[in-house]
Amino acid sequence: MNKIKYRFWGLLLALTVLWLLADSFFPEPFTYFSFRNVFMQYSGVLGIGVMSVAMLIATRPGWLERRWGGLDKMYRLHKWLGIAGLVIAIVHWWWAQGTKWMVHWGWLVRPQRRRGAGAGADLGLIEGWLRSQRGIAESLGEWAFYAVVILIALALIKRFPYRLFVKTHRWIAAVYLVLAYHAAILFKFSYWPQPLGWAMAALLLAGTASAALVLSGRVGARRKTQGTIESVTLYPELRVIEAAVRLQEGWRGHAAGQFAFVTFNPKEGAHPYTIASSWDPAARRIVFIIKALGDHTGALLGQLKAGDAVTVEGPYGCFDFRDRHARQIWIGAGIGITPFIARMKQLAQQRASHAIDLFHPTADFDQAAIDKLTADARAAGVRLHLLRSPRDGVLDAAAIRAAVPDWQKASIWFCGPAAFGSALRRDFVGRGLRQDDFHQELFQMR
Repeated sequence: MNKIKYRFWGLLLALTVLWLLADSFFPEPFTYFSFRNVFMQYSGVLGIGVMSVAMLIATRPGWLERRWGGLDKMYRLHKWLGIAGLVIAIVHWWWAQGTKWMVHWGWLVRPQRRRGAGAGADLGLIEGWLRSQRGIAESLGEWAFYAVVILIALALIKRFPYRLFVKTHRWIAAVYLVLAYHAAILFKFSYWPQPLGWAMAALLLAGTASAALVLSGRVGARRKTQGTIESVTLYPELRVIEAAVRLQEGWRGHAAGQFAFVTFNPKEGAHPYTIASSWDPAARRIVFIIKALGDHTGALLGQLKAGDAVTVEGPYGCFDFRDRHARQIWIGAGIGITPFIARMKQLAQQRASHAIDLFHPTADFDQAAIDKLTADARAAGVRLHLLRSPRDGVLDAAAIRAAVPDWQKASIWFCGPAAFGSALRRDFVGRGLRQDDFHQELFQMR
């Protein structure tokens, strides 16, 4: 989580430093309108900068995933960048539109332009053309602002159906292209030859290429594999489906703990699910465990059947159990048990090189599922701690430390509700655990 914050604030700081190398918050003479002009440039740089990086992340670039800790972490950063872009855009819009209103109301008096200022005859060819586009760029930018406010707001409303979110969120790419045009036209011409201009050119090119990829529907195209459902197992007490899929050629394999985007119904689109199986190239079989948590997953309980066609895109994620510790503590809360099932199946084939304790707190109970989990743990050499609430109480950090006295020599791997994971992280880190030794899957795609 801290690395996400560092990247977020690092981007804002880097853009600010580059802008300060090119301009100042204290223009001469210092007036409302002179400050407005430089602040509009600064907020425009920040706004299009964070939107460009967010657009790049939206393409799910594999070359960034390992460097940034997995797609789940990248999507969390994408969300924060989107929120930051929204806030900055609102401030930017207010300085533009609010000033016009205050002049209209008589609260401000716009200074008279110098005679001949902005005349195309005194400008170079490129600068003159850019100046001629300013009116169009301002009008388009204003309407694009209204559109992006609506689209980002819809993305942040959790009650907005996922299938509609996926469709409307793609429109942001088209709006971004309009905002990129707005930014390129209104970007101060004297900035372009400076480091700020070079950085802005790179961001606009990356964002534009990313937007084109999103609009063409090519995101993840090279990582998609077709498959067929082989079997469906229902656990009604848990409201969970276990779907086994046989994949065609093209799947490059996966590590235990990774996830994929799965399309069961083209009209619904792809949803992310953790992979609950290890990979055997000979069998080409992959398993997903899906819990009914919403309209789509609830409908799957009665819809999936053997023989159905499936599209699988991936794998993604770096929740892969790789670290320097000989001891590990796993915590799989509820459906968060899924990546640990995949890892145990892998360890059953190669035996564990770690001493592992797995804690599985759950409010739902299905004996057949528990029997499978127990058998997987035994085969993998993993010590299972099953806590059924409310019968066995609530799992907390103190209970884990009591069960694993040498916890300070271990790394902790958590998958489950985000608030629960954050509470455990604070407790363990507060007692001396290194931040980097607490691994948490941030499995929220919006």
